[in-house]
Formats: sequence, structure tokens, C-alpha cells
Amino acid sequence: MKVFVDSTRCSGYGTCAEHCPSVFSLDEWGYAAAISEDVPAGAEEQVRIAAQDCPEQAIRYED
Repeated sequence: MKVFVDSTRCSGYGTCAEHCPSVFSLDEWGYAAAISEDVPAGAEEQVRIAAQDCPEQAIRYED
């Protein structure tokens, strides 16, 4: 699985990092980025939940 964060849509809610801190990090202003495009084994479900819960729909993933 690969994950992508559209930084132009992110508003810094931080829910993605709460759901999956092994995949998402927040910068000093609270905006999200994927630590790596490749999702570690076992984190796939958390990434799906993070994408669904993103208020700005800034996260997409590819299985």
C-alpha cells in the first residue's frame, strides 16, 4: 500500500497522526506529511481510517 498527503488540502487537524503515528508526522505548524509513501505492514487499516476521518480529504492511498 502507498499513501499520499495533499499538502494544499491539509488544514492541520492532526487526526491522521493520531490514528497512525507510524505513517503520518506533523510539522511545527501541525500540517501532516507521510513519513514514507510505503505503508508498513500491519498499518494498512489505520491508514484507511485516517483517510476516512480526514476533514479535508487530504489523504489518499493505493492498495
